Amino acid sequence: MKIGISLPQLGPQATAENLIRAATRAEALGYDSVWVLERLLWPLRPQEPYPVTPDGSLPEAYQIVLDPIETLTFVAAHTKTVRLATSVLVLGYHTPIEFARRVATLDVLSNGRATIGVGVGWSRDEFEAAGTPFARRGARADEFLQATIDLWTKDPVAFDGQFYRIPESRVGPKPVQKPHPPIYIAGFGQYTFDRAVKFGGGWNPSGISSFSDLEAMIKQFHETARRAGSNATEVALRAGAAVLGQSPGESRQPLVGTLDEIKGDIRRLGDIGVTELILTPPEIGFNMSPSIEPALTRLEQLITAAK
Repeated sequence: MKIGISLPQLGPQATAENLIRAATRAEALGYDSVWVLERLLWPLRPQEPYPVTPDGSLPEAYQIVLDPIETLTFVAAHTKTVRLATSVLVLGYHTPIEFARRVATLDVLSNGRATIGVGVGWSRDEFEAAGTPFARRGARADEFLQATIDLWTKDPVAFDGQFYRIPESRVGPKPVQKPHPPIYIAGFGQYTFDRAVKFGGGWNPSGISSFSDLEAMIKQFHETARRAGSNATEVALRAGAAVLGQSPGESRQPLVGTLDEIKGDIRRLGDIGVTELILTPPEIGFNMSPSIEPALTRLEQLITAAK
């Protein structure tokens, strides 16, 4: 199983120096990938509750979020081998032509290291700010992905869809990776699995409530791929990882506990079909301290547990 780590992209940790230190340290330690997310804004009166926190509130760190593609392009200039990945880019905030060119540019400048996790989105406020209708965002995402793949793989390219149109043109650059960078589809449920099998190389779930629930969903994803005659089997799980001084006992959640317990959890995730684990420890994720030192220490501890 491959191991990735989130970069300090949020809040007061989001500085050029911290990105360089975290990314180069992750590469030196043997992490396979570094990951960033996308958030457009922090609404004062959100129309939708944040689906991750118990009370639906947005973490304060989301008030400052470095743009994901620009962040990875900056990191590409300071690294050589680690893959540069998103979890996730929300398709409705972009257009296929702009999206395809930016990702292809990242792939060219990094010598073929881009991995793209995408999702349909959930925030009405962000869709409103992006000027994109919230309704039918699933159908729009499907057409977006097809147009993007055409832009990456055809020359010249033309697209005439219900939501997007590209006049017959030559569009470059094309990605270094052929036929295109890996695409992971975020979300849950059969619609997500259908989309992942049709357009992507894998599924990008976020969070883990229990091993049994995740295992059942992985089996459903694999069965969807089997029925479609697809070889899409990659599962890139993005999850928090909190290292504690002592075990919380029977109430322990996956990836929360001592380093030995987390090591066992990582092994179990590999056994049930996770092919890449993206770790987001609290020292990096939503930490409101500008210091990166605790995060660098945690990077070393987690990769030791994972390997």
